[in-house]
Amino acid sequence: MVKAGRIAALLGFALASWLMWETFRPSGPKVLVLLPPGLNARQAARLLAQKGVIDSPRLFKLLLKGTGLDRQLKPGEYRLGVPMSLSRLLRALRAGPPGIRVVIPEGFSAQQIAERLDAAAICRRHDFMRLVTRRRLEGRLFPTTYYLDSHSEPEAVIRRMVAEFDKTIPPFYQASGSRLGLESALTLASIVEREARRDAERPLIAAVYLNRLRLGMRLEADPTVQYALGYWKKGLTRQDLKVQSPYNTYVHRGLPPGPICNPGLNSFKAVLHPATTDALYFVADNHGGHVFSATNDEHVRAKQKIRKGSAHP
Repeated sequence: MVKAGRIAALLGFALASWLMWETFRPSGPKVLVLLPPGLNARQAARLLAQKGVIDSPRLFKLLLKGTGLDRQLKPGEYRLGVPMSLSRLLRALRAGPPGIRVVIPEGFSAQQIAERLDAAAICRRHDFMRLVTRRRLEGRLFPTTYYLDSHSEPEAVIRRMVAEFDKTIPPFYQASGSRLGLESALTLASIVEREARRDAERPLIAAVYLNRLRLGMRLEADPTVQYALGYWKKGLTRQDLKVQSPYNTYVHRGLPPGPICNPGLNSFKAVLHPATTDALYFVADNHGGHVFSATNDEHVRAKQKIRKGSAHP
């Protein structure tokens, strides 16, 4: 009994010493850590350990539960030290993520992103667009949820978005072994992003455009005309299809000079791993999807059926 008590005392002393050191240890350089919604104590502790913020996910999980913070974790992006003292880390998690929550949807153009940032008082639209246009960053402003400070410098906001792109897209591209160049893949993914209505159709749409490129056919992609016009619209007119712009794929063969929006990872994946099909055409049906055809005659018949309301998803 005495021996067991001594061991318990030693363990208690060791734990107290560790907690004392962890609580007051100096914090290291900062790293961005995104805590997604619905994270439990075990998942949060594991993520923080992976980022180098803490050393022991098991002990930190117990600490989260002991303080009740596991039920109050606020999702968002945090700037945390690597490593970070427990007292500062707990204060940061209790306070929640800094900044304003801004959602950038997949398929937003740089102009749409600029307008959303301006409306949220993050940065001025014209200042943001001036930098994006000068650096040709359309397509590289990765769509996701950001927590940004009000009245930020456009340079800092752009750097955050491009960093998300660099963290997500190039690694996947390099692992794919695709022969399609990164810029070409990104440009085509931006077209797929604007065309797709269902996730399952992205590889099919990508395959259609790749087939047309291989055969030297014009892409004839409506979103490229909308981008050339400077705004998204439904029901393009014949005059719209004649707009003089290198982005108009009804006029020019091949891919446009660059991306027409900022695509998400799923559209990029679809381009690198397209469906196996001989389809060369597709048309929107009346059910939120598309009808795909291998020949122009099939395509014409599909459009006629859709007009009559007899097309099926």
